[in-house]
Amino acid sequence: MRRASVVTVLLLGLMALLPTQARAADNGEWSVAPADSAITPRAAFQLSASPGATFSDRAVVTNSTDGPLTLHLYVADAYNTERDGGLAVRGREETQRDIGAWGKPERDVVTLPAHSSQTVGLTLTVPGDAPPGDHVGALVAVDDRVQAGSGSFIGVQRGVGARIYLRVLGAQRPAVAVEDVRFTAHNPRIPWTGGSDSTLTYTLHNTGNVKLEPRADVQVDGVFAGGPTARQLVKVPAELLPGQQVQITEAWSGAPTGWGDVTVTVTADGVTATGSDDFVDLPWIPAGALALLAVTLTALLVRRRRRRAAARAAAGGSADAARPDAPSGD
Repeated sequence: MRRASVVTVLLLGLMALLPTQARAADNGEWSVAPADSAITPRAAFQLSASPGATFSDRAVVTNSTDGPLTLHLYVADAYNTERDGGLAVRGREETQRDIGAWGKPERDVVTLPAHSSQTVGLTLTVPGDAPPGDHVGALVAVDDRVQAGSGSFIGVQRGVGARIYLRVLGAQRPAVAVEDVRFTAHNPRIPWTGGSDSTLTYTLHNTGNVKLEPRADVQVDGVFAGGPTARQLVKVPAELLPGQQVQITEAWSGAPTGWGDVTVTVTADGVTATGSDDFVDLPWIPAGALALLAVTLTALLVRRRRRRAAARAAAGGSADAARPDAPSGD
């Protein structure tokens, strides 16, 4: 018998920019959030500690359904997904290597009556050799019930997680790299008669030890027509975690046509990085015309050289025929 595979779907609460916008990580049935402080609500756990420190916090888990709900709690590492750079967390059965291995909830399982909440303690122990910089994870609450997915052999487990941002004290090194820039042109067959579906692909790599909120722009230099020649890229991760790299592909409608260089510039936290790719993008009619012109000119040049050679040969033969015989020695 074939066993159904289980996909765990997790929702991480968005980090609000303003305290008044703070929200729990909520899927409509249950939620997880840091317990509010006496001063202001919190959208995420934001912690700072030296290596070797241990500290505690509290979370509130809420059941919004009309029946009882049993949830499993665990602390997980966060990472950027390859698909879109969004934040995801490791599953409960996966090996936790960072903050997921340092944190532990007070209880692994909570059973909540309908429309009720429980406060659960959370302890984080930072290893003495923990590297300085940002470490990101989540306190996750997962429902063990498996629901039918889109495929016959796919089941879905749902969970939500409140983000944990831990900064280990020490040297903070923001750094970013732009790698493997590729510009692929797919312009209309007849030039400048419609939009293009050209694409720009590049890899964004956080090479430092703090999380970044990057901005990416592209600039075209060379000989080209059309435009625009500069634009801000929109498919950029809101947060790029330390050590993570994400390959981004973005459609570029109406990209310039010609030849030159495409440069992607990324700025974040006061650091800048660039990456480039050269391109030759000539629509087929101008390119065909240029090729035909080149072939025609070459043929004319060859023909002209042959005529000149034939003319010189003919002129040499006529001169030999007109030359008088040399006098004999008699």
